[in-house]
Amino acid sequence: MAEEMELFPEYGGGADRPPAPLADRMRPACFEEFLGQPRLLGEGRPLRKLIEKDLGVSFILWGPPGSGKTTIARIAARLTNSRFHEISAVNAGVADIRKVIDSAKKTWSVSKRGSILFIDEIHRFNKAQQDAVLPFVENGVIRLIGSTTENPSFEVIPSLRSRCQIFRLEYLGPQDVRAIVERALRDKERGLGNESADLDEDALGLIVSHANGDARRALNVLEAAVASIRGAEGAGRIERSAVEGIIQRSAVLYDKDGTEHFDHASAFQKSLRGSDPDAAIYWLAKMIAGGEDPRFIARRLVVTAAEDVGLADPRALAVATAAAQAVEQLGLPEARIPLAEAVIYVARAPKDNTAIVAIDRALDDIQQKGLSFPVPDHLKDSHYRDAKKYGYGVDYKYPHDYPGHRVEQEYLPKELRGKKYLP
Repeated sequence: MAEEMELFPEYGGGADRPPAPLADRMRPACFEEFLGQPRLLGEGRPLRKLIEKDLGVSFILWGPPGSGKTTIARIAARLTNSRFHEISAVNAGVADIRKVIDSAKKTWSVSKRGSILFIDEIHRFNKAQQDAVLPFVENGVIRLIGSTTENPSFEVIPSLRSRCQIFRLEYLGPQDVRAIVERALRDKERGLGNESADLDEDALGLIVSHANGDARRALNVLEAAVASIRGAEGAGRIERSAVEGIIQRSAVLYDKDGTEHFDHASAFQKSLRGSDPDAAIYWLAKMIAGGEDPRFIARRLVVTAAEDVGLADPRALAVATAAAQAVEQLGLPEARIPLAEAVIYVARAPKDNTAIVAIDRALDDIQQKGLSFPVPDHLKDSHYRDAKKYGYGVDYKYPHDYPGHRVEQEYLPKELRGKKYLP
């Protein structure tokens, strides 16, 4: 359903609704309060300039949960003095989009004020729903800001992607999450400053490591920890044990010195690449015990099988893919077994990175060097009536008509004749 919002209402929501959760109350109201994403939101950086200069560009924010996507959208609406309409692709449909469009048209007609449509989890919209937004983004009736945790290249239709800039957000660093938690403890207006809560250093470290770069997760744990000691003897002091009880996980697994989400994935992949099955199994176990999404682990395993084992043993990709399918069918804890089997296989397998080197060289020529050329006429599709009239398929040599099923002919554009991409 569509929701038209006042951007930053009084926290607590008034007498007609319950107080907002801590994570919502602590949303930054401006870029000066925003922590993280310096590559995009630092002074003079691209996304910040696009918003502050009110260039009217639609964009999609692609990043993990709790990295600030919704907050950025709300700040953009506030800085550009736009009406802000927020819908969730989980439960909204074309009718909700039409209501927003009608409202945006009226707003412009009455006050010449622009409107922002923020679609949370835009990857959940099907093609028809995304198509419904397209003409109004194109003609400027609305400015679209989408948020997604999935790769827009696969989940957002090309015509909509072409009308939006895409910005990739990263997990927040431990220092940023720590600063957010400490700010919430101090803030007396929006946060927990009036609770006089004192967070033990070990407890703070556990909250930060458990969050894995997700500010919302960190604040939810903090709010629960403060509530758990409220009214108790010695209230005000939050120790590590209180946090452990809330997250229901042994503190030793992800303590304050534990590495982050992507650091674990990096160690895991490098152990596989380095043919060390014992280390790879350890990092697999660490991620499973730490609550990592097994589908994320499976994706890293499939990528490594393709990238690092590659043609040295093509069966490794089949084994890794089968493990990924088993994860979907079984879930944890049973999925740990096929994952371990595939990890040992990939780690022990011989290594060859020809495939990734070759494709990346070709992509670099096309995307970075501009070496994008049309298909030569003799290679074009000729399976329709008028093809020969255009010269398509003429002079093509069918390899099976020649000895050994091979024949010399040029398969690359003439500008790239003789080009080699395989190392």
